[in-house]
Amino acid sequence: MNNIQRGSTNVYVDLGMADAEEMQVKAQLASEVSDIIAKRKLTQVQAAELLGITQPKLSGLLRGQFRGISETKMLECLTRLGRDIQIVVKSTPRSRAEGHVSVVFA
Repeated sequence: MNNIQRGSTNVYVDLGMADAEEMQVKAQLASEVSDIIAKRKLTQVQAAELLGITQPKLSGLLRGQFRGISETKMLECLTRLGRDIQIVVKSTPRSRAEGHVSVVFA
């Protein structure tokens, strides 16, 4: 018997976490921070200094332990890594009562 179930596009929703949308956004931001650090071939010590956080905090962020780091701090990290941030607020479609947050990398 096949026990495979199709999940949503958010693993945190699938795990039943109350803050699933926030965690998904943080995971996407952390992944981008990680990619930039790797492309620049920075050590964690170098990257932490550039980002204004401690190396242990950066290490945790890169391993998906980002509960203690705000989205604002993660956005600041991306700007320190040479990325522009643009926040767009728009109306939700009539089919949804509530809005949602998503991250788009250009």
